Amino acid sequence: MTSYAIGDLQGCHQQTQMLLEQIDAASPQARIFFVGDLVNRGPQSLRTLRLVHGMGAKAESVLGNHDLNLLAVANGVRKQGKSDTLTEILTAADRVQLLGWLRRRPLAILENGHLLVHAGVLPQWSAEQTLALAKEVETVLQGPDWVDFLREMYGNTPVRWDDRLRGVERLRCIVNALTRMRFCHSDGSMALEDKAGGTVANHLPWFDLPGRKTEDVTVVFGHWSACGLVQRANLIGLDTGCVWGGKLTAVQLEDRSLLQVACPQYQKPG
Repeated sequence: MTSYAIGDLQGCHQQTQMLLEQIDAASPQARIFFVGDLVNRGPQSLRTLRLVHGMGAKAESVLGNHDLNLLAVANGVRKQGKSDTLTEILTAADRVQLLGWLRRRPLAILENGHLLVHAGVLPQWSAEQTLALAKEVETVLQGPDWVDFLREMYGNTPVRWDDRLRGVERLRCIVNALTRMRFCHSDGSMALEDKAGGTVANHLPWFDLPGRKTEDVTVVFGHWSACGLVQRANLIGLDTGCVWGGKLTAVQLEDRSLLQVACPQYQKPG
């Protein structure tokens, strides 16, 4: 079956609909994978979330940092920021159904040799370990104490993975790697304070660290609009800055062909 992966939607409903129509015209039975950040910053987060939810078994999405932020805001753990566009979801009649579906999304998917995550994978993790660690967080998010976990989820520590980590620190490290990470220091620890590059010494993009254990699969990710489209033998980056006036991008996983939709600038960087 043909499969497409699509970059960060961030509430850009019109462009999402246009891109899905292109995919349907090319491959009507295609399976669709979203790399997270379905909502926020764009103008129609509610319609976008409803669209993806309504696709049923045809589509799947990993959780992104903005999706987790929505869950936190909806449960009083965080307040909306100045650029958040979540109010329509929070007041929607189908809010409970949509948020219940969202918190049951995975944080990592392995599909025909492609490992899909939102942000990145720590260099110490193999694909199999990534899936297992993602499952640990998914189990908590889908369990009875998930709101308690959201209250403890935010923070930049620990920055370095250790198999001996336990409890909230272990789960926070996993979430930060899979949904927030862009850079790592040369020792493999996360440089979470650096979003653009050049502000932290002795660091590299997470995917450029030597000896990365996911080099035997193709990692597909979003999250990094400043990085733009990335296409390497074992790496696909799909955040092409839709909400910033860039493009919304889909890639066919089998042949690497691209489909794109140009987007208006809904937000200004910074």
